[in-house]
Amino acid sequence: MTERQDRINLHLVSDATGETLNSIARATVSQFEQANIIYHRWSLIRTRFQLHRVLEGIEAEPGPVLSTVVDRALRNDLESTCDRLGLPVVNVLEPVLAMLADQIGAQATARPGRQYVLDADYFRRIDAIHFVLAHDDGQAQAGIAEADVILVGVSRSSKTPTSFYLANRGVKAANVPLVPGLADPPGLETPHCPVIGLTLDAQSLIEIRRHRLKLIAQGQGAVHVKQDRGDYIDLESVRAELLWARRLCTRRGWPVIDVTRRSIEETAATVLQLMEAWHVRLDRKGVEPMSLAVSQDQ
Repeated sequence: MTERQDRINLHLVSDATGETLNSIARATVSQFEQANIIYHRWSLIRTRFQLHRVLEGIEAEPGPVLSTVVDRALRNDLESTCDRLGLPVVNVLEPVLAMLADQIGAQATARPGRQYVLDADYFRRIDAIHFVLAHDDGQAQAGIAEADVILVGVSRSSKTPTSFYLANRGVKAANVPLVPGLADPPGLETPHCPVIGLTLDAQSLIEIRRHRLKLIAQGQGAVHVKQDRGDYIDLESVRAELLWARRLCTRRGWPVIDVTRRSIEETAATVLQLMEAWHVRLDRKGVEPMSLAVSQDQ
């Protein structure tokens, strides 16, 4: 690779939080395994004074620019500077805005951060986050009836992070641990919402548990009591634990997602698909919804 290709400055210029650009950058850059990208993130750029600082940064560290700035005057200044420096600039919203304007027959409002207004969706997400906090790891069983989905699985099977990701989508996700030797989780005999199991391969689970134990030991100055339980990170014991949990899900008719090679985002997307299928099956056929025993191991 040439020196120019070895290190690329990528400027992300947003008039809001920059989450849209961050997501687009992650999705696209991940397709270039050898790329050495240096990110320069500029968020909440809404005035000429703020943009001036950005332009100085681009001139000092030249590189391509991705933008979601909707103010026409600011966009013109940004594009003029990039043109003078010979740098490509792409406003990632422009093609979509143009297409929708053509279909709707009206121009966009060009109001920065419009997607972050304090509307009903916003408060639904906040409510869902509070719900996850209150119902994490089997807590507050009495309130589980308000859940939109219940995630079950053995310890450290990504139930909590998946629940929080779903909460950011406005989904109230409760999660319940499956523990061999204890009674089946209460309140799930006739669930009012989808119950979905999460699993992963034994070796991956052991590595996650070891890392967790190490963090706990460092934070508390002592090894957590779970480390005294050899079965917690013993390969054969973990395999038996996972098999028991999967058989429980199969017996109850709960679909199971293998999260071994999935990101949290991918796991959450599959949960949403299964939730939709659960409701479609319930609405259209009027049958017992949890007979939807779909495997999501692939």
